[in-house]
Amino acid sequence: MDHPLHDLIEAQLAKARKEGAFDDLPGHGKPLTHLGSRHDAMNIKLKSAAEVASPLTVLRQDIAAQQAKLAQITDPDARKAQMKIIADLKTRLAIEIETVRRQG
Repeated sequence: MDHPLHDLIEAQLAKARKEGAFDDLPGHGKPLTHLGSRHDAMNIKLKSAAEVASPLTVLRQDIAAQQAKLAQITDPDARKAQMKIIADLKTRLAIEIETVRRQG
């Protein structure tokens, strides 16, 4: 199944090609050897263009920070509350991973 915006995207690309927007680009005709997979390429482009981390990276960092916080807590009730926070973050991470997997 095509993306809902496939035709619009293709039309914009065709227009750009016709106008010469892709002529004389640096590295034209050379392979993109620094890119591992399309997910890596997407993450690299997102990070370099917007200077932000992907939602998956942010969630993983949040989980690590909350786990470090948990290690410092000794009160059983506070530990239980902190473990709930970590469980919620891990659930959100699992949902994000599944979304990325389904979207390809």
